[in-house]
Amino acid sequence: MHPIEAEFLSGEALYRRVVLGRMAKARESVLIATANVKAMLVELDGDFRPVADLFAALAKRGVTVRVLHAELPSRPFRAAFDRHERLVREGGAGGARMELKLCPRVHFKAVLVDGAWLYVGSANLTGAGLGAKHADARNFEVGFETEDFDTIDRVSALFDAVWSGASCRTCRLFDQCPDPIGEGPKRPARKKDRASSGIVLGRARRLGRAG
Repeated sequence: MHPIEAEFLSGEALYRRVVLGRMAKARESVLIATANVKAMLVELDGDFRPVADLFAALAKRGVTVRVLHAELPSRPFRAAFDRHERLVREGGAGGARMELKLCPRVHFKAVLVDGAWLYVGSANLTGAGLGAKHADARNFEVGFETEDFDTIDRVSALFDAVWSGASCRTCRLFDQCPDPIGEGPKRPARKKDRASSGIVLGRARRLGRAG
């Protein structure tokens, strides 16, 4: 057993510490793992705005933002994303560094900032999870923050394995995945099982238009 130094977080502290205290102040990178992605509101430039606006601001500063998620982002999030033409057009190239990757098996929730600070817990990237929801309306969530190197390395390794497609090679859900990378397990693919969302979230790591 490896003891670590960590601080317990719950309630509004999740938003204050994870989103405002760390994500918004990132200098190099923000990696997020979440089951759901919604247009949660955050405080930005004196107003409450969709989290996509924060991602765009980070990308403009040269911060790499990657979101690993299990379900198609909500329509309001996609609409907010579409308003940032640079992110939509360049999709991670030319300095616009907002990237997304869908994996139906992702259920861990984590935020890794600058490779040196980590949140792990139950909260998704939603208003009731990590967002600026009223204390009496938000979900009951718990988690912890830490700068423990070993814990950061383990979570980073899991994130990278899913993001890079290394996990796809042995995944038993490869045939049903809407966004697989490379070749899956050596067995006949069943094309009829692959759902088509009409949203491009694959190797180009970008969202298509919400429509």
